[in-house]
Amino acid sequence: MDRPLLNRRLAEFGTTIFAEMSALAVRTGSINLGQGFPDADGPEEVREAAVRALRDGRGNQYPPGPGVPELRTAVATHQERFYGHRGLSYDPDTEVLITAGATEALAASLLALLEPGDEVIALEPYYDSYAACIAMAGARRIPVTLRPDAATGSYGLDLDELRDAVTDDTRLILLNTPHNPTGTVLTRDELAAIAELAVERNLLVITDEVYEHLVFEGEHLPLASFPGMRDRTVTISSAGKTFSFTGWKVGWVTATPDLIGAVRSAKQFLTYVSAGPLQYAVAEALALPDTYYTALRDDLRAKRDILAAGLTGAGLQVFRPSGTYFITTDIRPLGAARSHEGDGFAFCRALPERAGVVAIPNAVFYDHKDRGAPYVRFAFCKQEEVLREAAARLQKL
Repeated sequence: MDRPLLNRRLAEFGTTIFAEMSALAVRTGSINLGQGFPDADGPEEVREAAVRALRDGRGNQYPPGPGVPELRTAVATHQERFYGHRGLSYDPDTEVLITAGATEALAASLLALLEPGDEVIALEPYYDSYAACIAMAGARRIPVTLRPDAATGSYGLDLDELRDAVTDDTRLILLNTPHNPTGTVLTRDELAAIAELAVERNLLVITDEVYEHLVFEGEHLPLASFPGMRDRTVTISSAGKTFSFTGWKVGWVTATPDLIGAVRSAKQFLTYVSAGPLQYAVAEALALPDTYYTALRDDLRAKRDILAAGLTGAGLQVFRPSGTYFITTDIRPLGAARSHEGDGFAFCRALPERAGVVAIPNAVFYDHKDRGAPYVRFAFCKQEEVLREAAARLQKL
């Protein structure tokens, strides 16, 4: 057969780097600081809620397409609890949709809201599924690069570059804050400028806010709470990062009834429904007291500092994240030989044999591969003793 089996929209996407590096970690017995999953389960009471739902027969058959009412109500309550002071609230019956994790929420939103040929602006580097979902929708991604500043050890957004990227073909902006992989938390002024631009150019915005409770410096401000944005923003989050149950794949979308209706039209032909019993457990998780969220943040901040110190001691330049559970490093300070001349792919593929640690090359998150070439991402959502052992191993560099 002469015709390629994989359609041209997906031709550039093969096996994800996460699968490759996780397999490498298993094969070499290395500490896996590549893929962003915790190495300990979340709260016991949430696990017990899932067991109770299974035993009580709740959700063992198809749950309602939009999600079980208990979870939709819990999501709406969560939004008002944390962001109601900014005037944000949602109707659980018409403005909340439960999905198979944030990944399906993103896919369904992009498939529903884009036409072939539309342009989508995304902050580069970006999570790899963004590019694939935009391609599946037949749209074109337009990257706007977050720039690293070695002096401040952080990344910044050039708002002029963002404005210049908007054309008559731009349909929406795909925003992620707190941002994976850089750990950037967009400021109030940056978000206000993005909101003004979206209103001025009549753009939709999809916001990926899965790290909303993992902010160490600054504050998380939902874009939907800014003037003019409630009716043009699709907000996405999930239980995976907040409650350390990434395997459950329970996410949600909040938006106006029209936008939710559009996203639901696509979502129903992807998974239709998923994780029935787990939805009841996540509903209970969202009602945990403020002390849970504070303890989660403080625990991860301490783990960030442990790994950051170890990476600095190993000779890498650390870009200190304000949120998420990832640290980006510049490998060039190690010198040409030890950093494979700034090639993050070569560095990460050699790192397990050299130091018994696995990381992810940031270049996979870029269209402009050269801009991401010398940067490598490490995850710190691991137990403290694991991070200390990884830091000790990295001193071999």
